[in-house]
Amino acid sequence: MYTNILVPVSFEGERDTVAAIEAAKAMAGDGATITLLHVIEQIPAYALTQASPGYLEQARRAVEAGLDKLAKDLPNVRTVVIEGHAARAVLEYANERAVDCIIIASHRPGLQDYFLGSTASHVVRHARCSVHVLR
Repeated sequence: MYTNILVPVSFEGERDTVAAIEAAKAMAGDGATITLLHVIEQIPAYALTQASPGYLEQARRAVEAGLDKLAKDLPNVRTVVIEGHAARAVLEYANERAVDCIIIASHRPGLQDYFLGSTASHVVRHARCSVHVLR
């Protein structure tokens, strides 16, 4: 059983975040902490000039509300929103906080993933802890 579990959350429809959370609950030991983490990808400055004022803050609030909804029935849960490149941010967060397990939902890979790589595959290759990938 794990004591410090990280569940990266994507609100894309292809990912089964609920299944990842259920897996985290099943793998959590007594007193374990589960962290639901969402990474907001950085938007290029030229694109921000076209966004409405307050767009980033509204997006952050929407993500925080979504995480809170997912976390409402979980014991010892923490919700975190950070900015950065998804895979690198997940790995940095896990390393800095001594996470012992990452449970990540993945989509079915397409041709673009074989050339660019998905977030889940990058996390699997570079994590210093156990990683469980759910499809």
